[in-house]
Amino acid sequence: MVTQSGKQKLSSAVTAGLAFAAGTLAALAAQERRYEELRLRVAEVERSDRQAMLTEQQRLQFYLLSRAMEDPDLAAVYSNVQVDSPTQRRQYLFANALYTNALLAYRVGVVNWEELHGHLRMICLNPIFRDYWEAHRPHRASLEDNSEEARVGRMVDVLIRDLDEADTEEWWVVGEPPLE
Repeated sequence: MVTQSGKQKLSSAVTAGLAFAAGTLAALAAQERRYEELRLRVAEVERSDRQAMLTEQQRLQFYLLSRAMEDPDLAAVYSNVQVDSPTQRRQYLFANALYTNALLAYRVGVVNWEELHGHLRMICLNPIFRDYWEAHRPHRASLEDNSEEARVGRMVDVLIRDLDEADTEEWWVVGEPPLE
């Protein structure tokens, strides 16, 4: 038979055990919150580093394109697409610069998917850009199907088709951005 004093001791032990368990759970919850905060911070730093690397790569890309646009001898090295004249090669290089700039703006978050669609729709109105795009189709064929650049390339293909099929002068309403 448990005495009154034994009941009090048991009750005190249970209370102490419950208090310890509650404290442990509170500490674990706080640790979990801190872990989640750190995980989010690391993800943000990684995203920021990726944006910085993409931006630096774009800077180098633009430098190389600029050099190629200024010097026909360098331009001949930049692409193996056959062109009719040095002027057409410079135009294709500039079309490439426009496209890669729009792609980078999307990749680093300056524009969202819908805004990218709008920018590309305007670029796709230009017949020189369309010629460039068609001439470089074989290059895009080597992209991984699920890559960002392949998805954006498919968006451009659809935009060009939609613009060709549109029976309106209001080009700014043609086409819907595909699901991101």
